[in-house]
Formats: sequence, structure tokens, C-alpha cells
Amino acid sequence: MFLRLAEQHRKFVQDLVMNLQALAIVLERRGYLASCYTCGGQMNSASFMVSLTDNHLIRFLVSDYGITWTEMRDDRELMKLEGAEAISQLQELANLVKYQIQPSEATLAAQRV
Repeated sequence: MFLRLAEQHRKFVQDLVMNLQALAIVLERRGYLASCYTCGGQMNSASFMVSLTDNHLIRFLVSDYGITWTEMRDDRELMKLEGAEAISQLQELANLVKYQIQPSEATLAAQRV
């Protein structure tokens, strides 16, 4: 049972890393500064970052050790989430892309939060 769960977790992390890479590409095409770096070819970890404005940064880290969402403004940490909450927040960011909100609109939406 545990070996099966470990394999499912590895596949989940790989899927998440691939989706982060795709999200970074789409965000860049929409005018955001975004990047997604992975270590090695196994796709078992990634560091995703996007700048919503000059001083508003989102960092999403995923690895076998965990998943973390960190939101910073003016070099100060505003929010740090882990696990399912971090993934939910990532979905909110993906919705910006899905509904084609431009960076200036995203800034206004982020300021309302």
C-alpha cells in the first residue's frame, strides 16, 4: 500500500511541475514576469515565481517534501500557505490566465484581497 501511495505522490508532483511550467509560459505571454525552474530531468521539484506588479511577488515551491505558496509585497511576506491551501491559491492565479485578466486588472484584484 505505501509503495503505491509513494508512486501516486511522485506522479502528482510531476503533474504539478508540468502545469507550473505551462502556467509560467502563458503568464509570460500575457505580459507578466514569470519563471519556473526545475532540478534535473525527473520533474520532482520546481520553483515557480511570478511578479504581479513591481513590488508584488508570488513564489510557489513544490517538491517531495511539500508544497508552499508565498506572497510578498515590498520584500515583506504577506501570506504563506502549504499543501491544499497553496494549491487552491495557485488555482486563483490560474483563473487570472483563464479569464484573460490583464496585469493592470490583476493588480487591482490583488489589492482588493
